[in-house]
Amino acid sequence: MKKFFTSESVTEGHPDKLCDRISDAIVDEILRADHAARCAVECCAAYNRLMIMGEVTTFADVNYEDIARRVIKDTGYDFGDFAYDKCKITVAVHGQSADIALGVDKSLEAKGGEDDEDAGTGAGDQGMMFGYACRETPELMPLPISLSHRLARRLAEVRKSGLLPYLRPDGKTQVTAEYEGRAPKRVETIVISAQHDESVSQEQLRADIKKYVIDEVVPHYLLDSKTKYYLNPTGRFEIGGPEGDSGLTGRKIIVDTYGGKCAHGGGAFSGKDPTKVDRSAAYMARYICKNLVAAGLCDEVELQVAYAIGVSRPIAVFVDTYGTGKLTDGEIADIVVKEFDLRPAAIIKTLGLRAPIYFDTAAYGHFGRQNMPWERCDRAEELKAYLET
Repeated sequence: MKKFFTSESVTEGHPDKLCDRISDAIVDEILRADHAARCAVECCAAYNRLMIMGEVTTFADVNYEDIARRVIKDTGYDFGDFAYDKCKITVAVHGQSADIALGVDKSLEAKGGEDDEDAGTGAGDQGMMFGYACRETPELMPLPISLSHRLARRLAEVRKSGLLPYLRPDGKTQVTAEYEGRAPKRVETIVISAQHDESVSQEQLRADIKKYVIDEVVPHYLLDSKTKYYLNPTGRFEIGGPEGDSGLTGRKIIVDTYGGKCAHGGGAFSGKDPTKVDRSAAYMARYICKNLVAAGLCDEVELQVAYAIGVSRPIAVFVDTYGTGKLTDGEIADIVVKEFDLRPAAIIKTLGLRAPIYFDTAAYGHFGRQNMPWERCDRAEELKAYLET
């Protein structure tokens, strides 16, 4: 049966993504000096102002304002009232709540006498986190979000390289794919809105984006005479970034994950250290799902893990293979519990999450990026053994 599914992405200069980038740049700078730091850093930006706020417990000496101005400059805001050397920055950061720290420093299990070294750290919050993987692309991601990210990244590339010098940092992309059953067959619609200066005509902009962005990114076999293109459909996009719309850390959680193709627990990633299971458990869930698919246990899978604050072990694990599993969903859930340690300290150790790796995740999605540790398929061969029993 024919059906359609749509996902969107945004460029690194989108005001929400700019805030994500600043938050994660701060986390990385802190972790370089203090691997055990606790961070929950958020930014909001509007017109000519940026506010950096949150909870940080660390001995690292970090200049938040300098980091923010460096990121703003690198992103391309060297013009207007939000230019890196003109915008007004306020910092309101304090230490982590002592009540939260009680559960993170020593888990409920450790308080009960469990002395396993990975039992000591409790989850930094309650909540549920989701992972997902499918066979739609080589990176085991859904096609619409994968193409949307690639189009958004290409907008930044042609701007920064000078190929399309009239482009400015803000932008959004959107891809609708047509499916037959669960498999994508073609691209139905592409929407791109790209900020630009006053020198370019809309006719030139649309022709250039088609030639240098879409045609360079989207495989030709996915496009046909029926594919629709909406390129800067309002007719003009000169006012962008924080001058055009306010930005906030953590407001692009569907862009950051799977483009709406699976459920989302609601917790954002950027600005958080790995004791926050919103981030670390979502990364681990992706790692598990990708290995399950790579092992051939299923062609598509969604994994949910749920935590209670201060408790190290998840309180629930749920698997849905959408009918593609070679074993039952319950059997695969049992495999997950047996084969993967989902306690926060073990997740951090397995994926090396104390390293300053987060700035690179803050734009163009956290998943499907082959250089990230949660994208490894290093457990797939072991998991294949379950197909032989």
